[in-house]
Amino acid sequence: MDSIIELTTNASKRICEVVSQQPGVAGLRLGVQGGGCSGFSYVIKFDSAARPNDHVFEFDGAKVFIDPKSLVYLKGLKLDYKTDLIQQAFVLDNPNASQSCGCGLSFSVEEPVSKS
Repeated sequence: MDSIIELTTNASKRICEVVSQQPGVAGLRLGVQGGGCSGFSYVIKFDSAARPNDHVFEFDGAKVFIDPKSLVYLKGLKLDYKTDLIQQAFVLDNPNASQSCGCGLSFSVEEPVSKS
């Protein structure tokens, strides 16, 4: 069965590292909110627990929490973690985004995303 979202090995490892190093952190929260230069912006932060209505995904021990409204825009998302000489960052590849901002943290959708 295919997962609704996908994490690379690097992303899973990074989440597990942060959870093991920071007391009270249980997983990574991914979300979407209105705003940003393209219409929607991603919310990426570490959180202490899942909320009651969250969808919880687990990949090699790494937990990801997504609220139901955000999941509509994140179905099919691939999350990676990349490190180079200048920065370290989570990188999102979202098939629902028709356009993305240069910073990679905001996006737009061409048509309303189906909730099914």
